[in-house]
Amino acid sequence: MVLDKVRIATRRSKLALWQASFIKGELERSHPGLVIEIAGISTAGDRWLNAPLSEVGGKGLFINELEAALARGDADLAVHSMKDVPAVLDSKFAMPVIGYRQDVRDAWISPHGGLKAMPPGTAVGTSSLRRQAQILALRPDLRVRPLRGNVDTRLAKLDAAEVDAIVLAMAGLARLGCVERVTEALPPSLFLPAPGQGALGVECRADDDQVLVLLAPLRDPTTAACVEAERGVSAALGADCSQPLAAYAQHQDEAVLLQALLASPDGGTVLKAKAKGPAEQVANLVVADLKAQGALRLLQPTST
Repeated sequence: MVLDKVRIATRRSKLALWQASFIKGELERSHPGLVIEIAGISTAGDRWLNAPLSEVGGKGLFINELEAALARGDADLAVHSMKDVPAVLDSKFAMPVIGYRQDVRDAWISPHGGLKAMPPGTAVGTSSLRRQAQILALRPDLRVRPLRGNVDTRLAKLDAAEVDAIVLAMAGLARLGCVERVTEALPPSLFLPAPGQGALGVECRADDDQVLVLLAPLRDPTTAACVEAERGVSAALGADCSQPLAAYAQHQDEAVLLQALLASPDGGTVLKAKAKGPAEQVANLVVADLKAQGALRLLQPTST
């Protein structure tokens, strides 16, 4: 039997709904006549805005309710920003589509100028330990303040002068038509992105063969290999949200070039590693390099 109707589960933020609608359009182009519904679901990560994710349960807070809908059969697939997906998926689920990657860079947004131009003591809003560590490593004279919420919420807090600057993902801003707000795009050579940043993921039940067939035309093996290499660093170090971790992979000459960074939250210690090789091996090479530099000692304080 061929499916003639599917339901997409998504978070209710403007960006998440844009992403779900985009995947809906891609499926409709690949399967004319397919009926697709979008179900917005409020997740714990969207509701719990008073603390960094590292303190309240990590990235799983953004996808637990969506996976529960999949498990119950209330939805057939879920659409995610890959940077919000934990490095290890429950075996009941699969991520057959990882692709549609846009600009991987982080965006510095401030009415006071770029990162290097900020006056000492400038308050920067972010609840990402990765962003915090890299900001403080470059500018230890700045102050980082916790700031969560969707794109519109954080832009509104900047406009209300609750902070002097914020850092958001370029991809999300581009998808929402807000690129004109960007003061400075931070290049990976200066500021490494989160694993999976800029890419979309489509999740389904691992045993749902009909949905897997429907999703096959959307697959992007090259992007998937790069993102999985990045996520492999997170998985090996167990550092999804508990420690500042960045990773970025690019496909080069039939191989994958992977760069990674592990830091202390204050930016005082920054470990960097890179390796080039087969997609299935490169994460292990980078992790071995980071461990040789003392990664396990750096991770130790967060495991107590």
